[in-house]
Amino acid sequence: MRKSALFWFGLVVTALVALGLVILASASEANAYRLHGDVYFFIKRQSLYLIAGIVVAVLASLFDYHKWRDYEFLSWAFFVVVLILLVVVFKFPAINGSHRWISLGPIRLQPSELAKMLTVILLAVWLDKSGWRVELFMRGAFWPAALMGVVALPVLFEPDFGSVMVIGLAGLLMMFVAGARLLHILPFALCGVAVVAFKVLTNENRLARLFDESKQYQVKMALTAIANADIWGAGLGESMQKHLYLPEAHTDFVFAVGAEELGIVFSLSVVLLFVAFFALSVYIARKASDRFGRFLVIGMAFIIFFQAMFNIGVVCKALPTKGMALPFFSYGGTNLLSAFFAVGTILSVGIHSYREKKHALMRKVVVR
Repeated sequence: MRKSALFWFGLVVTALVALGLVILASASEANAYRLHGDVYFFIKRQSLYLIAGIVVAVLASLFDYHKWRDYEFLSWAFFVVVLILLVVVFKFPAINGSHRWISLGPIRLQPSELAKMLTVILLAVWLDKSGWRVELFMRGAFWPAALMGVVALPVLFEPDFGSVMVIGLAGLLMMFVAGARLLHILPFALCGVAVVAFKVLTNENRLARLFDESKQYQVKMALTAIANADIWGAGLGESMQKHLYLPEAHTDFVFAVGAEELGIVFSLSVVLLFVAFFALSVYIARKASDRFGRFLVIGMAFIIFFQAMFNIGVVCKALPTKGMALPFFSYGGTNLLSAFFAVGTILSVGIHSYREKKHALMRKVVVR
């Protein structure tokens, strides 16, 4: 592990966070004033979430990631807490037809974001302890799929298909990286696709969002915002679409506002930063001192990267409309804290792997 890789990883994350905060400050003005009478309402709250997120990232980076595996009660305690939250969320009123949030005064918690992190930790522990037995059907495919199902099922009934998709794909990728046979994984992948397809095809509103262009208002407004931009954009703060034409300008469609104001330069920069984020994460995973660290990094990095690419794909109408936040950019506390937890975990693997290899090298020198 090279120390420079950790430096560049931190620099990329810093660039994403800084750019995200600037764009959100502009994108959220109109909705903040309309809903709360304060143009700075969302950015002030996001700044508080950011401070909390940095604390989470620092603590996660200092935490020895091996403890998730060596003290299994930690991962299972996390499992119980998240499951309780996923059940409790149904006791709160639905927002836009979905039971996704636990509202505690000014604080809104989204348990499905925690479920994504939980899936990565549980599967990393299971797959690492399975060793060569991941090549067996029950150990390498059935039980990991069962664990994912237990976590994903309540999320599916919220309903939150985006989070279910992220949980499923991250889990399948981790199983494949661990050495599970593709023929063992494929039936569970097809089963997951069938369940989600059934839930979509049996709901008129979801079908309309996929195939009825008259129901795709937000995507049209997002494309209009992107079309209004040139290489450099209309200028920071000069977006027209954020003025109530694009209802979710500060959440799922914040990328469209950034593209309108800062042009193609912004769009390409964001894509390249997320690609760099994933590439550096893969490097850290490859240089990890053990399989467990490798699995953790791949799972955490994939969740961030996939959500970013999917969000951008939806905004550009390259993918079907589905609400999914853009990490480090979209407004939302739980989403931001989860992203920072993932960053901290990746750094933990990198830092501890670097230290272990450095100590091993020093021992060799002393022996000689």
